[in-house]
Amino acid sequence: MHPIRSFLAGAALAALGVLSAATAVAQTYPTKPIKLVVPFAAGGPTDIVARVLSVPMSKSLGQSVVVENKPGAGGTLAAAHVATSAPDGYTFLIHHNGMATAPSLYRKLSYNPLTDFEYVSQVVDVPMTLLGRKDLPAKNLAELVTYLKANADKVNLAHAGLGAVSHLCGMVFRKAVGIDLTTVPYQGTGPAMTALLGGHVDLLCDQTTQTTQHIKAGSVRFYGVTTEERIKSMPEAPTLNEQGLKGFDVKVWHGVYAPKGTPAEALQKMNAALRAALQDPAVVTRMRDLGAEIVPESKLTPDGLRSWLKLETERYAPLIKSAGVYAD
Repeated sequence: MHPIRSFLAGAALAALGVLSAATAVAQTYPTKPIKLVVPFAAGGPTDIVARVLSVPMSKSLGQSVVVENKPGAGGTLAAAHVATSAPDGYTFLIHHNGMATAPSLYRKLSYNPLTDFEYVSQVVDVPMTLLGRKDLPAKNLAELVTYLKANADKVNLAHAGLGAVSHLCGMVFRKAVGIDLTTVPYQGTGPAMTALLGGHVDLLCDQTTQTTQHIKAGSVRFYGVTTEERIKSMPEAPTLNEQGLKGFDVKVWHGVYAPKGTPAEALQKMNAALRAALQDPAVVTRMRDLGAEIVPESKLTPDGLRSWLKLETERYAPLIKSAGVYAD
């Protein structure tokens, strides 16, 4: 064979080999269980979302999706772990708003949420609710604002710890009404809710997964939902926005991430598995029962998550800076 023809034939075979190998990887992935890392303790809201999704995702992928809890440092411990994990498609992170607030809250963050991860998809949003202890004199939002103006130095606002969404929600509320309140941090939403139910604190902003049962039981004062529009799980419940706090919109949002450099085929298959899981009737029912709302199609993409993370990072940075809240 002519040398040039021989070279071209060899190059063609080599290219075909590379293509075949890539196709084989895409067809065979995954070949072992996949870890879905949760930055918080088992039983918490993010953990529940992860475990609800893991069952149908395992069926779609043909391999187990194993939920691994790695709590600590406001979620940054788990995020740092995933950021430095092998980018082989077998380690993923599910995290909430903490991915957007960490750069402003922590002086020494070992990773950059906007550059050190690949993006898979947003998942679900969980609305928040503003609650008061049962015997608080104010019976609605208008009365609450009046009461706070007269008793600001006597009222406290509980939250689930530095950087928790309940903490951020409280900051947004204080800014919206223009009243500074004493804040009381707890180690999680469970203890904070227990304190509210016991009358040890006055106010708490927390998500519907934790508060719906108490609202319906009448064991707390309910002042409003923190999203701009009413929610499907409690359509009769008014929002803070419609009661006068225009533009008030705080919710717990969840996204799935992977280490930077994770193969595209792994990201694509995980995205497809997530989409399928979110269409599963059992998942839809469970999420509705939790008060969680599946995000629209536009957010079920890597670009949708990337854009939202950037937007939320920019949104909370000035609020956190003005509050002077930092962690080492």
